[in-house]
Amino acid sequence: MTTDSSYGQVLTLPRRKPSTPPEPGVLATHAPLTDVFPTGFAAPSATGFVLSLLPQSAGPVLWVQDFLSRRENGAPYTPSLRGFGLEQPVLLVTVSHPRDVLWTMEEGAACAGLSAVIGEVHGGPEVLDFTATKRLSLRAEASGVPLYLIRSGDPGGLSAARMRWRISALPSQAHPQDAQAPGAARWDLDLFRARGHPPGRWVASHDPEKRQSPRAADRLRLVPYADDGAVAPGDRPIPQRTGG
Repeated sequence: MTTDSSYGQVLTLPRRKPSTPPEPGVLATHAPLTDVFPTGFAAPSATGFVLSLLPQSAGPVLWVQDFLSRRENGAPYTPSLRGFGLEQPVLLVTVSHPRDVLWTMEEGAACAGLSAVIGEVHGGPEVLDFTATKRLSLRAEASGVPLYLIRSGDPGGLSAARMRWRISALPSQAHPQDAQAPGAARWDLDLFRARGHPPGRWVASHDPEKRQSPRAADRLRLVPYADDGAVAPGDRPIPQRTGG
């Protein structure tokens, strides 16, 4: 606080805390194991986000679902996957129990001919514990095949995943040709745990014009989510004047 006269004082108002900027390193590399938690029921947002992250490669993608995930989220409609730049074959497997999903993912991670492995498990079963995710992460790290685990209806227990995201759907963008039609999907993306990166929250959308880009950072548009207006570090609230 500074004084400009004997009658008044110049007050420095506290600045708002800046929003978390979209950090390029968050999407620059493929983590060995990535957890994705959709917050809604039968939400396709998690599927769209994972498809946007997949590496561009000629190798097929192994996609395995347990019975409950298939019943809630449905089976992937493979012709539509090209809209996300997925041109390689998809090996779709449906199993009855979550333990079979984990076993299939672990075996798939050992196959260097695959470009990625996607697994879907519903409900946070006991078999999906820290030890199971540690096995997946170690196998993926050794082979270089990234694993993506979509965990619907899961409160989020301990995990060895290098990156853990929560995602929910937002109103779509305006359609460029038809105001009455939905435009490109938008997602509320929350990175709540990551090794080597600070947490952050963004409004994300897939850019179809860049779906063939080899970099996920180009295929995904990230805009910092509006903050709550907290006071930035280093600033102090305006002191109250006392006395006559």
